[in-house]
Amino acid sequence: MYKFVSVLCSALLLSYVLARPQDVRGGSVTTTTTPASIIQQDNVNNADGSFNSSYETSNGIRVENVGYLKKIIIPKSETSDGQVIDEHEELVLVQTGSFSYSDPEGNLITLRYTADENGFQPEGDHLPVAPQ
Repeated sequence: MYKFVSVLCSALLLSYVLARPQDVRGGSVTTTTTPASIIQQDNVNNADGSFNSSYETSNGIRVENVGYLKKIIIPKSETSDGQVIDEHEELVLVQTGSFSYSDPEGNLITLRYTADENGFQPEGDHLPVAPQ
């Protein structure tokens, strides 16, 4: 039985190795990365649940994030089984911020965003625009 399991595992491993994608350029792929260090970092956490954080790295990455709690009103609704849920208030976390970095061609990429009860809403010149 062990011999059968061993042969089966070997066959599966061989089929996996043979099925993996090959590099179409014929050469080996090498990447180089330069270690980056944090050159500036700020974090503020307030008692009311709000916060502000940011950092910048030596390779030009910048990140900023601000968050706070916001009261929203949930309208009266009815579930599919007929249970009525009365109008009520809830707290949601709102986050706004941005991050930027240089792409491989040297272009500065900046993404600004808001995340709230309406979902994640990114903005940036590099993002595709929806047809009108």
